Amino acid sequence: MENKGSLSHSRSENNASGNCNGVQSLKRRKIIEQKKVTDQLIEVACAQKDHLSPFPSLRHYNRGGLSLYLQSGRGNKLSCSVKKYIQNLLKINMEGPYGSQWPTEEKVKHREMVSTQARYIFVHEASHANANGKPSKSDAEKTSTTLNKKDPMVAFVHFRFIIEEMIPVLYVYELQIEPRFQGRGLGTFLMELIELIACKNCMGAVVFTVQKANFKALNFYRNRLRYTISSISPSRANSLMATDASYEILCKAFNEEAKAVLENVPLPFVDKRSCSGISLISSVIEVPNPNHPLHSNGYWIICEPMN
Repeated sequence: MENKGSLSHSRSENNASGNCNGVQSLKRRKIIEQKKVTDQLIEVACAQKDHLSPFPSLRHYNRGGLSLYLQSGRGNKLSCSVKKYIQNLLKINMEGPYGSQWPTEEKVKHREMVSTQARYIFVHEASHANANGKPSKSDAEKTSTTLNKKDPMVAFVHFRFIIEEMIPVLYVYELQIEPRFQGRGLGTFLMELIELIACKNCMGAVVFTVQKANFKALNFYRNRLRYTISSISPSRANSLMATDASYEILCKAFNEEAKAVLENVPLPFVDKRSCSGISLISSVIEVPNPNHPLHSNGYWIICEPMN
């Protein structure tokens, strides 16, 4: 005869095992669903032909005595003259910060610049400025990537839409400005434009890499533009790599989930028992918060009201 106590204990273990499997299955489904949404965001963002089109007033820059206009481009559609310009400006600006690593990094950057994923903003001097010093309408509306000898290029931004730690981000591969145009507000303008493009395309953050030896750039991004060292940067993610890595990864997150993952900012805590008025819970991170007095019922939850 089977012991009733043993039978009850066995059933309890089976139920616990079933509940555990159910939770794991739910987590897997959530991850799959999140990946589908993220992949779709990246696909839609990459499909955009001209990321400047939503911001027509920002196609020109007329500050600090400069009269410039912007055009967009793609890595796989660069003319030979544009490729040569990019290579030359990279060498001028980056050979110093990279030091002995530059020959290797230069080859990497040459491959990266022509990728089908590469998106560009090119900045040109306006050869036909109106009486107010602003570019003419024809200059401001140019979108081809052919280098016009009459409108010399003075800067460019290379960016991509990718996924970092399950978060869709706009990753800035390069922001390069000719030395004679630096310190005149153009870098700030371009980064603010990049942030607008990121938000317009529902990206969670702007992310980029900066060499530690590039003190001027680090100071600009951290102190002027308020970017933070990301939690995925070697100095924060791996203490063993902190002293060996020659770079930092900086970011600026635009929503709570991205801040939690990329900046290591805790998500707002919500007690499950206080969510009775919430119509839609968009995502739940099923890890109890042991520091909360109601930790047995507490989870990090991102809630959205039903429209």
